[in-house]
Amino acid sequence: MKNVDKYARGYFAPPETSLKWTTKEYITEAPIWCSVDLRDGNQALIVPMNLEEKLEYFKMLVEIGFKEIEVGFPAASETEFAFLRTLIEQDLIPDDVTIQVLTQSREHIIRKTFESLKGAKKAVVHLYNSTSLAQREQVFRKSKEEIIDIAVSGAKLLKECALETEGNFQFQYSPESFTGTEIEFALEICNRVLDEWQPTAENPVIINLPATVSMSMPHVYASQIEYVGERLNYREHVILSVHPHNDRGTGVADAELAMLAGAQRVEGTLFGNGERTGNVDIVTLALNMYSHGVDPKLNFETLPEILAVYERLTKMRVSERHPYGGELVFTAFSGSHQDAIAKGMKWREEKNPQYWSVPYLLIDPKDIGRQYEGDIIRINSQSGKGGIGYVLQQKYGLDLPQKMREHFGYCVKNVSDHQQKELMPDEIYDIFLKEYVNLKAPIELVKYRINGDEDFETVVVVRTGDGDKEIKGAGNGRLDSVSNALQTYLGLEYSDLVYTEHALEIGSKSQAVSYIGIKASNGQVYWGCGIDVDIMTSSIKALFSAVNQMSRSINGNR
Repeated sequence: MKNVDKYARGYFAPPETSLKWTTKEYITEAPIWCSVDLRDGNQALIVPMNLEEKLEYFKMLVEIGFKEIEVGFPAASETEFAFLRTLIEQDLIPDDVTIQVLTQSREHIIRKTFESLKGAKKAVVHLYNSTSLAQREQVFRKSKEEIIDIAVSGAKLLKECALETEGNFQFQYSPESFTGTEIEFALEICNRVLDEWQPTAENPVIINLPATVSMSMPHVYASQIEYVGERLNYREHVILSVHPHNDRGTGVADAELAMLAGAQRVEGTLFGNGERTGNVDIVTLALNMYSHGVDPKLNFETLPEILAVYERLTKMRVSERHPYGGELVFTAFSGSHQDAIAKGMKWREEKNPQYWSVPYLLIDPKDIGRQYEGDIIRINSQSGKGGIGYVLQQKYGLDLPQKMREHFGYCVKNVSDHQQKELMPDEIYDIFLKEYVNLKAPIELVKYRINGDEDFETVVVVRTGDGDKEIKGAGNGRLDSVSNALQTYLGLEYSDLVYTEHALEIGSKSQAVSYIGIKASNGQVYWGCGIDVDIMTSSIKALFSAVNQMSRSINGNR
């Protein structure tokens, strides 16, 4: 990077150390949330939402639980103006929801804004002007006093227009580009505006300190917030708000540390939509709090549905790895991760602990509308026996013995590696059926008869390419007698290694599943599975499947 010398730190640290926030471990209560999706987010879209889309989006925000919603910049366009008038005239704003509008500190814009607000039950009028050194020098070419005069004159006009306009209004002021403003100057201009408005307990004022452009590490922003917050006039009647952008990729961290530093209110958007790299993502902020056991006062229990509406209306796409909302954020492909998750889920079933602590899963995916099946464990060539076994157990009710899981795991990974793709649960199940279940070649079970109480004799009819043949065997158990008959007939030697069985509880409750592993004289273990309505028959089918696996391997026939 050749040009690094052209960059300097363009932010201004507080003149005094402000680090009280560092003594706090976590955020203890939800802030006042203000969604700016319909203004800041909407203006950043390639194709801004039309009236009908904005109405649908507004309804979704209300359903999520937002009590403050910035609905637009009504002086900017006819669509913005019409949207606000529609909300007011059609009485679409719930009594417990406050709308917010944005206005520059310019007379004609302020007057147009109040024209759009006529009859509003409760609205925040958000006044702003840019205060940063770069803006003052390069854009406005004005002194600090001239910039203060812009803010104060706008504040005066807001008071006048509020008295002349039907409705209930609260004021908010933002020193836009706060992060590039000398901290003492930002404090001075905020206090001059507060002196003009003179907030009270009945009519508090919002002072919003935006990271219009994120310039510093998050701890610096937090110190800036703490410094200004502790020195605002009328502090007990001021709601301290932040509006972080994400230029450095630290929007969430900026907001979280700012809350520790005293911010009582956060402006942001769903999934972080907004100019450039976007606004702070309220979904992530809220669910981060949720993961610490703090009620965020927003409802994301149907997050996949919220995401679908968001993508449809904004034409934006949420990344697969986006926190909480992304398609793959709860998904494990790694074998060791899958094994840990599967064991963690089983431990929860057994112990029913009070707190969530499953390895690799920050929160329970089901709490936000995600499903264990297909969301948590997905299979590719990197997957392991634990994950593959978990998929079969959760979706199909097949509880494979541990060693069989390992054998099948390699089989599935080989298929995924060869096809270079993720395997869906149905594909995994099909592989299992093909490789292990009720195998009929080279030798097929036709029927059997077992006699005896302690010593058993069996007659089995088998079918091969040469037709049907009756074979006989004896043993100290039913399955042992069938096994001896097969070994004698095939001329093979093996020992029983593993036998387990269980009822098939998914799909058909009347079926039984048996698993058998046999060890050939060469030390190789072969596996088979039998499924049948009769437990004895399922066991014999499992044995035939294992023997067929061995016969295929040794004789090279399928």
